[in-house]
Amino acid sequence: MRGVARAPLVLLRYAAIAAIGFLVGILALLVVRVRSGPDLQIWHTERLSEEFTAEKGKDGIRTFEGYRELEDVLFGQLDQLVYQEVQTGPEFGLVRYSAGSLADPRIREKDWNRSFELASDEAVGGVLLLHGMSDSPYSLRSLGEAFHERGFHVVGLRLPGHGTAPSGLLSVTAEDMIAAVRLAAGHLGSRIGSKPMHIVGYSTGAPLALAYAVTALDEGEGLRAPESLILISPSIAITPAAALAKWLRRLSLVPGLRKLAWTAVLPEFDPYKYNSFTANAGDQVHRLTTGLYTRLNSLSANGPIEDFPRTLVFQSTVDATVSPAAVIDNLLQYFVPGRHELVLFDVNRNRIKSTILVADPGPLTARLMADESLPFWLTLVGNATADTGAVVIRTKAPFAETVSAAPLEARWPRGVISLSHVALPFPPDDPLYGRREFAEEGQLSLGQIDMQGERNLLKFPSDWLLRLRYNPFYNYLEERSLAWIQATD
Repeated sequence: MRGVARAPLVLLRYAAIAAIGFLVGILALLVVRVRSGPDLQIWHTERLSEEFTAEKGKDGIRTFEGYRELEDVLFGQLDQLVYQEVQTGPEFGLVRYSAGSLADPRIREKDWNRSFELASDEAVGGVLLLHGMSDSPYSLRSLGEAFHERGFHVVGLRLPGHGTAPSGLLSVTAEDMIAAVRLAAGHLGSRIGSKPMHIVGYSTGAPLALAYAVTALDEGEGLRAPESLILISPSIAITPAAALAKWLRRLSLVPGLRKLAWTAVLPEFDPYKYNSFTANAGDQVHRLTTGLYTRLNSLSANGPIEDFPRTLVFQSTVDATVSPAAVIDNLLQYFVPGRHELVLFDVNRNRIKSTILVADPGPLTARLMADESLPFWLTLVGNATADTGAVVIRTKAPFAETVSAAPLEARWPRGVISLSHVALPFPPDDPLYGRREFAEEGQLSLGQIDMQGERNLLKFPSDWLLRLRYNPFYNYLEERSLAWIQATD
């Protein structure tokens, strides 16, 4: 009997040894990866001390004007510590930090890496634009200009850690970004008076917009509540692996393992987006999304949240960065019926068969369109039939059984099988990310890169070439966004 009693302890001991062995093996693989990966460049290692932080916000940078003044100093530091240290010449023609290269954002008509403001003397309202992690204000430029043309005062915020060098993602925190959003929202509110304010959040900008709205609703703190929200490819929940990011960040402090701070080290040739990514950036997005989930759970403890800003969500049914289902499970389920909407962009079912898809979102969309318990409006943009590239808009009201359909004056472009996380806010004629025929002469175009050769030849993953970077249905997204912020309850 004594031996039988000892059996569970022995099993636990073996399990502990196995777990330790597994962790040691993972660590060994990470060390091998670090040593064999590409070398870090100056834009990965040089820290810019003039970046805004939440602490600087407490110590004196308390206005958006002060934020932008510090931003000017920051970009001066970037020029001195990075640009002036990087070589120039034809062999550096696609290096973002080589002065005068095709990828140098400073040679373009406007450097959209900085915060911007599109003022309107007699504004009908205000719109705050919040870009995603590793992005820049350029990502929402087209929408911002469309809002401004309709009489809105627009502020495009450059989030801390962005628009400069990827090293900014090593130290930026959720608190830094939240503090910057509050400064920008306060400034916008002061410019539009009593007119309605709206917030557009793309990717990580979405949980930042939601966090601001929740705080204004739950705590007040003198924050002005937005009238509505528009969320594009929102980071409501990211992959479970993101929870491990903080451990990679901590391991990177061990001498010789600093490359572990980077989940991707890639060439930097995009003038308005970092290609490299850090474990810290993933950790901060994870903190934002889990914190938001907890707060929404708390607010809805006694029933659906009634006075939350009207929220319109645009999401591709396939998204390698965030979870489309989380928009429903972790967000829209918490709100009262009838005031919110989810727009899903389906895959092109005329160009692809389910047999070659890793995961077909068809069952999810079919289930949603048949679900009579959904408390929000649901719109699906997809093929009219399985044998045509023509597109229709299928719409279902909250708790409805029937679905209405209307044609969309757009077709799937040749060769395009789906949208992507990064594609939604960019029109086909975007000079950087759009179709090749819209590229400006003599300037870099990343929307359609036609390269073929042997595998493992390029310095970046071959699937980078496959990812769609513009939205063939952008006009619909823009029209719906304009109608959303112009509508009243």
